[in-house]
Amino acid sequence: MPLARSLSITSLSGLEEWDEEFDLEDAVLFEIAWEVANKVGGIYTVIQTKARLTAEEWGENYFLVGPYVESNVRTQVELIEPTNPALKRAIDKMNSSGCKYAAQCEEPPHILAHFHEWLAGLGLALCRQRQLPVATIFTTHATLLGRYLCAGSVDFYNNLADFNVDKEAGDRQIYHRYCLERTAARCAHVFTTVSQITAVEAEHLLKRKPDIITPNGLNVKKFSAMHEFQNLHAQSKNRIQEFIRGHFYGHLDFNLDKCLFLFIAGRYEFSNKGADIFLEALARLNYLLRVNHSDVTVVAFFIMPARTNNFNVETLKGQAVRKQLWDTAQTVKERFGKKLYESLLVGQLPDVSKMLDKDDFTMMKRAIFATQRQCQPPICTHNMLEDSNDPILTCIRRIGLFNSSADRVKVIFHPEFLSSTSPLLPMDYEEFVRGCHLGVFPSYYEPWGYTPAECTVMGIPSISTNLSGFGCFMEEHIADPSAYGIYILDRRYRGVDESCNQLTSYLFQFCQQSRRARIIQRNRTERLSDLLDWRYLGVCLSKHSHGVLSVSHPLNPTNLSFQAQGFRYPRPASVPPSPSLSRHSSPRQSEAEEDDDRYDEDAEAEKDRLNIRQPLTLPSKKGPALPYTLPGANGEKNGAASVKN
Repeated sequence: MPLARSLSITSLSGLEEWDEEFDLEDAVLFEIAWEVANKVGGIYTVIQTKARLTAEEWGENYFLVGPYVESNVRTQVELIEPTNPALKRAIDKMNSSGCKYAAQCEEPPHILAHFHEWLAGLGLALCRQRQLPVATIFTTHATLLGRYLCAGSVDFYNNLADFNVDKEAGDRQIYHRYCLERTAARCAHVFTTVSQITAVEAEHLLKRKPDIITPNGLNVKKFSAMHEFQNLHAQSKNRIQEFIRGHFYGHLDFNLDKCLFLFIAGRYEFSNKGADIFLEALARLNYLLRVNHSDVTVVAFFIMPARTNNFNVETLKGQAVRKQLWDTAQTVKERFGKKLYESLLVGQLPDVSKMLDKDDFTMMKRAIFATQRQCQPPICTHNMLEDSNDPILTCIRRIGLFNSSADRVKVIFHPEFLSSTSPLLPMDYEEFVRGCHLGVFPSYYEPWGYTPAECTVMGIPSISTNLSGFGCFMEEHIADPSAYGIYILDRRYRGVDESCNQLTSYLFQFCQQSRRARIIQRNRTERLSDLLDWRYLGVCLSKHSHGVLSVSHPLNPTNLSFQAQGFRYPRPASVPPSPSLSRHSSPRQSEAEEDDDRYDEDAEAEKDRLNIRQPLTLPSKKGPALPYTLPGANGEKNGAASVKN
């Protein structure tokens, strides 16, 4: 007999009626998540990037609650004494009593608790069951059952309404966790999620329609490099090229200046993250480049952590050989330079035949001999623990991409997160992304998608899907996303083979772009940064947080009619890009180009400023008034922005 779920919005008593307007000094915000100072996935990025903005608004009344992990505390947390007397008494009491009690002040403040994901959901359910005077928000970034169903190769989105959720959760042995997630969603005063696609999923699987969509943002200021981002791309690309020289030593028969770097990164979910369709598209792209005799070479990186026991010896050897060649070249250069200097010093032109002696030639021959290689460059940079069963390696064996000389597409599988301390590829993830040309994220299940968002704010074009929150968000806000370097793959209304063909077409078109066209496209992509800034997206979070605190509970969802309405980027004036006038870091125009096809970046940016409504900013507790009008202040219905087309 199934258990009755009695915990819901209507079955639990609400809070005491609060005034519609109150001083924010009397309100306290607790944000509870398993990934507070504990990096597991994207929620860590959500909390980390918006913490400063939230602290500016809430001041010392903002608290983050997460698991105490000793290694993380030493590196990410600064231990301080709380200034709030009530909080200090509560912490002292908890420390002495095993976290069983919490002290209250004489005049309890208005308390808002924001819980993220099912891991924090138990606290929300207990708050409601014990009828604590706490306003609650629950945000699901991805439903637990949805992730499991998609990983099982189920036609998920076309069968959402037909799933027997209790049976599906039980069959996958996650019923207890599923019940906790569903309870948290049903008990919260306000239920939110990060995208419209996840809202539909949550409505069917958790049996409650989210009250508000709160898209994830980024701290754009952290990535901002103004016009320097093109130079940063060139610097980081040079470091990736150095790795490629070592990895492909003995088989470096392609021009690195005509080499494009593509990458996919994230949790190792082979189907959910779209690694399967990406590999298939790479095989088809390889065929197209070969039959069209293209001189472009594509190197595709797979940055997905898997079980390994060490670096691949052949990969480490490649970097050692590269370094040895560099040292040899430097030694010969110093000897050559010294002889040249001495010849010029006595007023004679050097005899080139005598500039290099037998020792120099011997040294260079030994270095060349060391680069001889009898095997193909490795696919994987590490020794995999389950090589024969690994999904990526199994797929590569099937499609036949083995990094041979005839292949125009090379594949490198790096089953570990990037680090600047790595002896193999010593680069941070941010630096690596800046050096790549295109991020490819053809996910089937991606509630939001921070990886393409991070590409955007760093000016790197990306491929996303209309099944990801990021892709849907960009389609809503940009008239022609592909013109801005945001390619949206259709995986919702097309079959796998059709989607793969579309992805192959995107990749092939990208390979046919000139260097100048890629530079201009990166300029356009980087201009979308403000669209993903918490200063804009945080308005929605602030609005619903204040809404929970300013109305009586149980909450009437109609009181929260605010949605994340925003500006919509117009289609750029010059598409496809045919630049004539160069600005900033764009190269000069060739004389063969027609004067009619002009691309003036300053003029185009000015058109964007005229046609795009500027992002909203949140007020800080001690800061000045808002520089922009808040939604609804000038009679705009539900805060919707008016956009000039």
